[in-house]
Amino acid sequence: MTQRVLTTESGAPVADNQNSATAGVGGPILLQDQHLLEKLARFNRERIPERVVHARGSGAYGYFEVTDDITAFTRADFLSEVGKRTETFIRFSTVADSLGGADAVRDPRGFALKFYTDEGNYDLVGNNTPVFFIKDPIKFPDFIHSQKRDPFTGRQEPDNVWDFWAHAPEATHQVTWLMGDRGIPASYRHMNGYGSHTYQWTNAAGEAFFVKYHFKTNQGVRSLSSEQAAELAGKDGSSHQTDLLQAIERGVNPSWTLYVQVMPAAEAADYRFNPFDLTKVWPHGDYPLQRVGRLVLDRNPDNVFAEVEQAAFSPNNFVPGIGPSPDKMLQGRLFAYADAHRYRLGVNHTQLPVNAPRTAVVDNYGRDGLHATRNGSRHDKNYEPNSYAGPAQTDAALSAPLAVHGWTGTHAAPAHTKDDDFFQAGELYRLMSEDEKKRLVANIAGGLSQVSRDDVIEKNLAHFHAADADYGKRVEEAVRALRED
Repeated sequence: MTQRVLTTESGAPVADNQNSATAGVGGPILLQDQHLLEKLARFNRERIPERVVHARGSGAYGYFEVTDDITAFTRADFLSEVGKRTETFIRFSTVADSLGGADAVRDPRGFALKFYTDEGNYDLVGNNTPVFFIKDPIKFPDFIHSQKRDPFTGRQEPDNVWDFWAHAPEATHQVTWLMGDRGIPASYRHMNGYGSHTYQWTNAAGEAFFVKYHFKTNQGVRSLSSEQAAELAGKDGSSHQTDLLQAIERGVNPSWTLYVQVMPAAEAADYRFNPFDLTKVWPHGDYPLQRVGRLVLDRNPDNVFAEVEQAAFSPNNFVPGIGPSPDKMLQGRLFAYADAHRYRLGVNHTQLPVNAPRTAVVDNYGRDGLHATRNGSRHDKNYEPNSYAGPAQTDAALSAPLAVHGWTGTHAAPAHTKDDDFFQAGELYRLMSEDEKKRLVANIAGGLSQVSRDDVIEKNLAHFHAADADYGKRVEEAVRALRED
């Protein structure tokens, strides 16, 4: 059979569909990567009007209060003093299913948080897991396609799900999280949230640090078994929405404590694995959790459509003292999220009440477009520089610059001494109790045993064997037993 050639929309052959183009090995992604931008932009436009991913969501307003002094690491104003409160809006969501899907399903959960700070809105867009399935955004459309409903059968197909994972060994860590006991939270109130990505903080002296965010639920982590979830989803498809709404209405305001891990920027290059790899966690023994503050949810939206469905979160909404890292998945999301909102809600979506800053003044030269509410007057110019006292640049960067070097082009991730796809999955497995291991194996085998091709099954089994010999042996035996029935 002749191998078909992958091409761009204009018909040009694609040289590399595995790695985004970066400024040197491990550097930030280049805007000139037409294949990446075209792929992400087209992906964002595949569905209307609901979100392509994270379509089913729930939201609430609240506040974030600083409890500990962290000014040694960041000059962000909303984190500048103990006791300072900032209004917030959060949106929880499932990932793969459509707007009509059930809440109680085995799926990662979105944990998207908007801080309405005095210096502009800061969006922290994460999940309820500290890692993800892939490490390069060029694979994100492929990954989501494999998890979504099959175009022929109209349902999620084990063949597609496990075939992609068979060819993505880096997913083994997140698969272990997803198929484990925390794969189905009992409610949005009873799960942790994570920034997942690595971000950069800069202090007043200009010193740079890389950080990871951990929101630990103060309600305690509670999860559902597959059997409990199936029963609950059948009784109330909106179970998590109902729980969040009713808890806040009763005055039982859910809360989370925010901790961060802080890595001095100079330590990143020689760390034993790539610290910007979204499929890895930083061991707490290397970078302990440091408490920052608490998040409290105390008000329900008055209109789900206006405030939850039209809420738009973009990882590129930073404030002074906070910025991006070379995390390739984060770099891709800096473009893709804002572009998705421009498609779904229009170029002026930032003027919608739920998305507009509360105290910061928006003053720029953006004009016109669909649903524009801020067009200026006869006295306002729409160009810069000008001689009419229009807004001008500050010349003060929000975060410290990132050093780059090397040749442009598509590069695999830089190699560190402990960069493999399986060791952290194995460490996670070995932390589990015997009962947790049994449930994990049963959850994996239940899906993997339904795959029709033996070679796909074998590739996935090899990943679990590589993570831990006992892990692989148990999954292999469980899959074999189910296929023999």
